[in-house]
Amino acid sequence: MATKIFIVDDHYMVIEGIRSLLQEEKTIEWMGHASTAASCLAFLQKQQPDIILMDINLPDMSGIDLCKEVREKYPSAFIIGLSTFNQQSFIQRMMENGASGYVLKNATQEELMEAFQTVLKGKVYLSDDVSQTLRKNADAQIPVLTRREKEVLELIAEGLTNIEIASRLFISTTTVDTHRKNLLAKFDVRNTAALVKYAMLHKLI
Repeated sequence: MATKIFIVDDHYMVIEGIRSLLQEEKTIEWMGHASTAASCLAFLQKQQPDIILMDINLPDMSGIDLCKEVREKYPSAFIIGLSTFNQQSFIQRMMENGASGYVLKNATQEELMEAFQTVLKGKVYLSDDVSQTLRKNADAQIPVLTRREKEVLELIAEGLTNIEIASRLFISTTTVDTHRKNLLAKFDVRNTAALVKYAMLHKLI
C-alpha cells in the first residue's frame, strides 16, 4: 500500500521541488499541500496522511506549535520537520513537540525516502547535516546517567510501567518513580515521550 504524504509549506517552489522528487516513486501517494497551519488543520479534519512534512516558518503559526497540535489530535500521523534552519534549538523543540524526524529543504530524493521508511518503523530520522549539528553541542549538554538510571531509561523506552520496571529490577515502584522524575529533570523534558525521543536522538538507548 502506498504511503500517503502531505506537505505544509508556504513556498510554492519547495512544494513543487519535493513533489517532483517523489512523483516517480510508486510507493508514495501525494495527498497535496497546505500553505498555512489553518488550511493544514482543515485538511486533516477530512483526510489523514501517513506522513506530514512540516515547515517551521508558517505565516499564521509556528510549525513547532502546529506539530504539537497535530500530534495531539492525530497521533497516528508521523511528522517530519522541514526547514532551512539547521539550528539545535529548532530541531530540539520540533522533536520535543512530537516530530519523528527533521530534514533540510535541500534533501535529496534518497534522503526523503529513507526518512519516510525510518519514521514508519517508529524510529527517529535526522538528515546528516542535522545529526552533525546536534553532535557538535551534544557532549556539553548530555547529562551523565548512573547505571540504574540508564537501566530504568531503557525499560521506559520499551514501554514498561513503573510496576513492571520495579519487578524487573527488583526495586520499589517509589524508587522507579524517583528515577523517572530525575531523568525528566536531567534531560529538561516535560514527559516520558520527549525523554525517550531525546535519549534516542543522542544514542543513549
